[in-house]
Amino acid sequence: MKDSLIFLPVVIQILLTFYLYIYLAIAKSKATKLGLVNEERRGLHDDAWPDNVLQINNCIRNQFEVPVLFYILSVLLWLTNGITMYVHVIAWAFVASRIFHVAIHVGSNYVPLRRKVFMFGCLLLMLLTLFLGYSILMAPNA
Repeated sequence: MKDSLIFLPVVIQILLTFYLYIYLAIAKSKATKLGLVNEERRGLHDDAWPDNVLQINNCIRNQFEVPVLFYILSVLLWLTNGITMYVHVIAWAFVASRIFHVAIHVGSNYVPLRRKVFMFGCLLLMLLTLFLGYSILMAPNA
């Protein structure tokens, strides 16, 4: 398997973020048309928007927290020739966990389940970090 395929789950994670921006734009447009937005506060205050818009907005913020570690780990594993079949599986599992996390976050927003999915994704990133450490330690000296 080509090592560069590690970037396919990265692309999916990036597309997930773009999807959320599109979804947010649609939700904001609908809220504005329905008169659910406090026009005086909307430029600077999140509370000017209805809850469904805030849910999506908060979910977007989450895409710039833990997934950033995934991006960095993917690049570093690739640079250190640390890509294995296990790394591919873990990367795909992480992205699947993020998709599930997004579905919960913008859907039911049931926090106990969302937290479990989040923690599972974090565990996967910890495993990738261990693979990176191993890759660095086992790399031949240049």
